Amino acid sequence: MLKLLRLVVLVTCAALIGIPTALTYPTYDQSLPDAPAAFDSQTNGLVDQATFDGDREVFEERDDIAKGLGPVYNAQSCAECHQSPVTGGGSQVTVLRAGHPDRLGNFVEAPGGSLIHDRAIAAAIQETLDPGETIRTFRASPGVLGDGFVEAIDDQTLLDIARNQPRLSGGRIAGQVVQAALLEAPGVTRVGRFGWKNQHASLLSFSADAYLNEVGITNRLLPTENTSLGRSVAAYDTVADPEDRDNDIDLLTRFMRATKAPPRDEALAATPDARAGEGVFNQIGCAVCHVTSITTAPAGARINGGTFTVPAALGSKVIHPYSDFLLHDIGTGDGIVQNADQSTANRLRTAPLWGLRTRTRLMHDGQSLTYEDAIRRHGGEAGQVISRYNQLDNRQRMQLLRFLRSL
Repeated sequence: MLKLLRLVVLVTCAALIGIPTALTYPTYDQSLPDAPAAFDSQTNGLVDQATFDGDREVFEERDDIAKGLGPVYNAQSCAECHQSPVTGGGSQVTVLRAGHPDRLGNFVEAPGGSLIHDRAIAAAIQETLDPGETIRTFRASPGVLGDGFVEAIDDQTLLDIARNQPRLSGGRIAGQVVQAALLEAPGVTRVGRFGWKNQHASLLSFSADAYLNEVGITNRLLPTENTSLGRSVAAYDTVADPEDRDNDIDLLTRFMRATKAPPRDEALAATPDARAGEGVFNQIGCAVCHVTSITTAPAGARINGGTFTVPAALGSKVIHPYSDFLLHDIGTGDGIVQNADQSTANRLRTAPLWGLRTRTRLMHDGQSLTYEDAIRRHGGEAGQVISRYNQLDNRQRMQLLRFLRSL
């Protein structure tokens, strides 16, 4: 019944603003089950609870110098950046990225990469921001709960969402698809969906990247240590590479795949104001990018270059991420280029809104502290949506905020 009501709301509101319903809001099979959603630290069924708990302990484990921490790093464990309200959630943690424009205006990353590490195991190799790196941004650490379902979305589903995003009066909402290299399948790419620039398409690639670049642990997929702003750290690196000798990246990946999706606050969602606010959300066009419902690939589908088969626990499930997992220019771009070409400099992945009520710092940089502030920062492709938002009366805005608080 809830799925049918949601679809009716989408169709009705799309018609009110003249958006082609079939193009804007991808349909989904209402006979398929929703993905399990809860903040209960329980497995989604991919593995048994004992295995899930063991993998979570690895996710929470604080690495030290003896294990290979650093020499430059941002955190001692995955849970430092992904832990609210349960392990795997988001947090207030941000990281710093920087670079500079060349004479043609193209982004050039800082020596050693755009990620400027906040910590080091020795003062002599502490990274600090050079004044010449004039393109700078903070990046908030998003949660990873439910990301196994996101990984299980078929590439074609995301391509269809991008192709069918509508041309609105005054402009076009046009999500950009980027292809991300799969570290576990050299030479193979897949539609990116993880990271603010969609720099990863698989959770194993994401785990390997984060273990090296955030914790400083080299691994079988990324066996070369980072530098300190381009300077060798070999004198301080006492552990032979690759340092992840137990292949913890596999356990970190399995943990994320086995997490449940962030749940709605069902009591609040059932209130008249929240239900009306969902209508407003769709009426003004927010759901064009913050897509309400997406269906994962069927069990048995081979993804990630054939290295992973979608299991029954993740396959043919309906998720409600409130994201299209595409890159958009909404006027808040940070100028950073990572895995794609210069066209992505001012584009960012649509932030999934599931679990929104657990976040205190919003947008890619964590600089917005209220929902209304985050909404008003939207421009660019979202310009017409914000124009409609500005035309709402006070009650409609209150209802919209109530809906957002239920996510």
